[in-house]
Amino acid sequence: MSIIYDRVALIGLGLIAGSMSLAMRRAGLAGRIVGTARSAETRAVAREIGLVDEVFETAAEAVKGADLVVLAVPVGAMASVAREIGPHLKPGATVTDVGSVKRAVIRAVAPHMPRGVHFIPGHPLAGTEHSGPRSGFAELFDNRFCILLPPEGVDAGALADLRTLWQGMGANVEEMDPDHHDLVLAVTSHAPHLIAYTMVGVADDLRRVTDKEVIKYSAAGFRDFTRIAASDPTMWRDVFLNNKDATLEILGRFTEELFALQRAIRTGDGDYLFEYFTRTRNIRRGIIEAGQDTDAPDFGRIGKA
Repeated sequence: MSIIYDRVALIGLGLIAGSMSLAMRRAGLAGRIVGTARSAETRAVAREIGLVDEVFETAAEAVKGADLVVLAVPVGAMASVAREIGPHLKPGATVTDVGSVKRAVIRAVAPHMPRGVHFIPGHPLAGTEHSGPRSGFAELFDNRFCILLPPEGVDAGALADLRTLWQGMGANVEEMDPDHHDLVLAVTSHAPHLIAYTMVGVADDLRRVTDKEVIKYSAAGFRDFTRIAASDPTMWRDVFLNNKDATLEILGRFTEELFALQRAIRTGDGDYLFEYFTRTRNIRRGIIEAGQDTDAPDFGRIGKA
């Protein structure tokens, strides 16, 4: 593919931004990629490994002259970063983000975008439990979905370029309304993460099961819970604080389902349990058939552990 943006600025240099840099380089989508991170240690590592072409000390410096700016910081930091970069954005630039909550990001970022700058929120549905500048890899977005949430009246050319960029990095691109996005992600990501954190916490509380036994005898079920629960705590704190309503709605539904399963176990209703597990198994098969995972162990990410 040909270059889409002459200069790309990545604000935050963790898993997603690092993978974007590597994926853009792989496909030749950007002329020059620069970046910054809040942590001096992260900036030093990014320089050491050549993650981007140039690392700046501040976000204000990084965005100067950039045709595309990607906000890859925790949701709770979006407002302060947007406030910092707003006066330094190039007229006609596109600003996007990779946060997994969208309504809160729009509220935080949009007021700081100057006239003539195109703000198009986004969310790549890809990731691992790893974080930091060494965690990225170019294949992260291959055959994964990236959701774009263009505002009303968005510039058609800016949207087309951003869509082409994500497709060039290997993603399948779809568009969605912000509130619906937040509900969908509460079902597919946010509530499952909270449940995983809870299950690992329960194991920690069961003093009749020793730490050694939890580690030694972890079968696939608990092991996969711990993989999810190893995700970045700052990011997930901000996700739950900023997608409160949708997450609580799904957790309420989860509680109802859990009570129904408790009742079936208590009363020995094997037919209910069999039918329930058959239905949920079919959902898993659908995910595999859609190419969003493999039937291999370890979430289909052998070699990325």
